[in-house]
Amino acid sequence: MPEETTPRRRRAPAMSPEDRREAIVQATVPLLFTHGATVTTSQIAQAAGIAEGTVFRAFKDKQELIRTCVQAILAADAELELIDEARAASTLAARLSWAISAVSGYLDRMWALAGVLRESGFDPREKHGEHGEHHGPQAEMQRLSERVASLFGPEDHLRVDPSLAARLLLGLVFTNRMQGRGFGDATADVDRLVEVFLHGALRGDQ
Repeated sequence: MPEETTPRRRRAPAMSPEDRREAIVQATVPLLFTHGATVTTSQIAQAAGIAEGTVFRAFKDKQELIRTCVQAILAADAELELIDEARAASTLAARLSWAISAVSGYLDRMWALAGVLRESGFDPREKHGEHGEHHGPQAEMQRLSERVASLFGPEDHLRVDPSLAARLLLGLVFTNRMQGRGFGDATADVDRLVEVFLHGALRGDQ
């Protein structure tokens, strides 16, 4: 009678260095919002399901990993895609409401990250300088502004250039979100913000 053999388990293919770095970043990002720069490589390894030494084979040190995570968090690619999806809306007001929701989400994420990093004593500009970041907040806000500007068309009969209209709208969004961070009254809802932007603060009978 032939001897039974147990089939060997195939080892999963090894990750490329780039995929390994990306997986570690994805595991670390949620930890940053909880622990800031005090997150340990042990916590990171556990979250990523890897040995702690693997972290240091993928990144020179924890500081490099954190800076890479900060750049990933500050990148506005997801919000830019949401704004592109707003083109499907049938009215300008609906398109702008869609865009405001996307930009508001980006601002909330950026401020949350800045707060937790500041509390844990980490400055992402310390090594490379503020202008050396690939995805700094200023550059990403400029990308968002340009994408919002693209939502305006000739049929909207703007009184100003679309780029200026987008900057003015984002200025309203910025100050409105600041209100929700303990600087006074509650924030205005998105539809009200769009109404004021498009039609002004005065009633029509004035």
